[in-house]
Amino acid sequence: MRMLITGGAGFIGSHLCKHFLDNGHKVICVDDFSTGRKENIADFLTNQNFKFIERDIAKPLEPGEKIDQIFNFACPASPPRYQKDPIQTMKTSILGSLNMLELARKNNARIMQASTSEVYGDPKVHPQPESYWGNVNPIGVRSCYDEGKRAAETLFFDYQRKYGTDIRVVRIFNTYGPNMDPDDGRVVSNFITQALKNEDLTIYGDGMQTRSFQYIDDLVAGIIKMMDNEKNFLGPVNLGNPDEFTVKELAEKILEMLPESKSKIVYQDLPQDDPKQRKPDISLAKKELTWEPKIRLEEGLKKTIDYFRTVLDGQK
Repeated sequence: MRMLITGGAGFIGSHLCKHFLDNGHKVICVDDFSTGRKENIADFLTNQNFKFIERDIAKPLEPGEKIDQIFNFACPASPPRYQKDPIQTMKTSILGSLNMLELARKNNARIMQASTSEVYGDPKVHPQPESYWGNVNPIGVRSCYDEGKRAAETLFFDYQRKYGTDIRVVRIFNTYGPNMDPDDGRVVSNFITQALKNEDLTIYGDGMQTRSFQYIDDLVAGIIKMMDNEKNFLGPVNLGNPDEFTVKELAEKILEMLPESKSKIVYQDLPQDDPKQRKPDISLAKKELTWEPKIRLEEGLKKTIDYFRTVLDGQK
């Protein structure tokens, strides 16, 4: 099959590229490198089944060949990155989704939208099931991402209702692992790189806000199960690890795993609209996809620390 992956040089997208190439499929990777990294796809460039297109998906795209499946994963996903150019973030979510949905229509292709736990905002229901409509500030500093992703879900389901487009929608919760950008500003990458550099670990607020951390291999397995399901299960479906930790517990665990680090924990003010709790209800994924994460936090962190150690050593 021929897969088109937008955001294919990004953290999650590059893992999808590898999965499909390893399984003998043809991959068209689309990325404008606004947050994707050339290093993430360097090993694929000599593979005859891999094609790279450098492009902003907010502009129409014609890959020039038949597409079987589209994975729409192009969008900055960490607060510092999506707030850097909020208007472009909205364009990527809305215009990019429109362009990919039109491409799916032309090719009669199945298309997946990478949505996010951010559609739940600062939730008043815990854990968050897919039936929860969320508590989102529509005019806050995070709204470009939160509302952009919510609007993209709307477009996907409207295309399905109006045109019969074969859609799948996944809501991705905090995910970590190799190929993360060490400077993307996410909590796991922040803490690990700070600890490896002997810099203080920065906690925003009192550190009692909770997060659930999913290792990338578990997410990829869930994405594939969702895309390949033939039960006409469209989603949205939560893909995340329901094990819940405070941000402070995460920082302490990373320092415990890096006893040589001279880092300490410091506290700064909590950013606007930062969620106090985040934990997926994955009962729907268990029921419809027979999927649940298998990799525990300590195991995933060890692999991620090893990756970042190599990356930072290469920067010296």
